[in-house]
Amino acid sequence: MTAALDGMRVLDMTQYEAGTSSTQMLAWLGADVVKVEPPTGDPGRKVFTSGTDDSQYFLNYNSNKRSIVLDLKEERGRELLLELVPKFDVFVENYGPGVIERLDLGYEVLSALNPSLIYARIKGFGLDGPYSGYKCFDPLAQAASGAISVTGEPGKRPTKPGPTIADTGTGMQTALAITAAWAQRLQTGKGQLIELSMQEVMTMFMRTVGVADWAQRPAPRRGHKAGSPSGMFPCAPGGEDDYVYMLVATSRMWDQLCVAIGREDLLVDERFGTARDRIANADALDAEIARWTAGQTKHEAMRILCEAGVAAAAVLNTMDLFHDPHLAARGFVEQVEHPVEGTVTLLGSPIRMSESEVALQPAPILGAHSDEVLISELGLSEEELSRLRDEGVVHSQPGAAFAASVEQ
Repeated sequence: MTAALDGMRVLDMTQYEAGTSSTQMLAWLGADVVKVEPPTGDPGRKVFTSGTDDSQYFLNYNSNKRSIVLDLKEERGRELLLELVPKFDVFVENYGPGVIERLDLGYEVLSALNPSLIYARIKGFGLDGPYSGYKCFDPLAQAASGAISVTGEPGKRPTKPGPTIADTGTGMQTALAITAAWAQRLQTGKGQLIELSMQEVMTMFMRTVGVADWAQRPAPRRGHKAGSPSGMFPCAPGGEDDYVYMLVATSRMWDQLCVAIGREDLLVDERFGTARDRIANADALDAEIARWTAGQTKHEAMRILCEAGVAAAAVLNTMDLFHDPHLAARGFVEQVEHPVEGTVTLLGSPIRMSESEVALQPAPILGAHSDEVLISELGLSEEELSRLRDEGVVHSQPGAAFAASVEQ
């Protein structure tokens, strides 16, 4: 079976997460992604590491890629990158403000070498505007988009959402934009510049939150409530993550909830007769429901409620996810063999396509494919590669030394 993006070739000059998640998605869809790293590697290799050569963070954002190492501060290293540009369809970068400009690798330079090049840039605040020179990471984009302001309990300090929505959310939209530009190029033959601002992506995600009142007043903290009896309810045995979340969206669900928990009497209780009544008496109603949920585990509560037609989900923690029978049955959590780290657990692609399939491959060792790419793409000889390695311009598989030390 062929993959959807077979034939797309990507030069991936990304780091950390926003850019790497974008190019990983392209690789998962079948693109040939060559990750261009400095001699020290993508700094994401050392994020949250625990003594291993590469962190789980890096391994989970760089699967299905190849790695080459070029020192772009050396003139010959930059020349080699420029020689690669005409061989590829896409160039992606998410370096900090001004880095690409200092390396003189902007869109004008690269598109002059390859007019059909699709050049994607991810920046915290975009390429222009008053904030464009500011550094940005995921929490800062979440703060600057309003996401933090509406997260947490009303009247209390705002809370940062746990998932890195700004980083990976921007990465996913970049992958969509690149794929759209690829489709357009098939019609026109022309490349183009793509730019995404993490602040703008996160602000787009805010459209549901108090959008009708945006211009008049700030949206309040949303807490965990979504009407009544919607929200989070405690479950047995009472641990930190032992909760079930339910969203009772219709009158029918309200009926189904009361029957499922054996409290048909609530259906005739005047305090809860209408949706408006249930909101007005939310504390009393929540207490009645919590008496039932407290006697169930979160998994039991989810099963009973869902089978009765009520929308509900156990609050799974990160450890739960790796043992979740549903994710396991769908093959979303996979174990793959890494040449240095051994067996590693990775999260797979959420995209399922009937006519496209790409097997999950481990993230590359730093510089593992330098020789392969430079020989096949540029025709460099072994002698020239040896000289470039001696000069520090090219690094080839420095991870192999680590592997040898582990074996000893």
